[in-house]
Amino acid sequence: MSENNAETQKITLIDESGDEALYEVLFTFHSDEYNKDYILLVPEGIEDDEEVDIQAYIFNPDENGDATEEELVQIEDDKEWDMVEEVLNTFLEDDSNFS
Repeated sequence: MSENNAETQKITLIDESGDEALYEVLFTFHSDEYNKDYILLVPEGIEDDEEVDIQAYIFNPDENGDATEEELVQIEDDKEWDMVEEVLNTFLEDDSNFS
């Protein structure tokens, strides 16, 4: 079993109450259909079997592929949200993503 030494990218989000929460980047992907990049986030420090709310946003990565909170845009379109959910479900069904 190989160790994944890649540094998990983290991002701080501020909720409606002004509280900061640290999130880990689950994965990012590009949609040719919408010609946008998307980022999916999970709260930092969760257990593998813990149920969590996954946050999804449109983002504009910098030249390193990184994003900051200021670059995250809410997904407003229902069809676009359905597409993101489908990609997420495919990711979650692939056990190799969690080795």
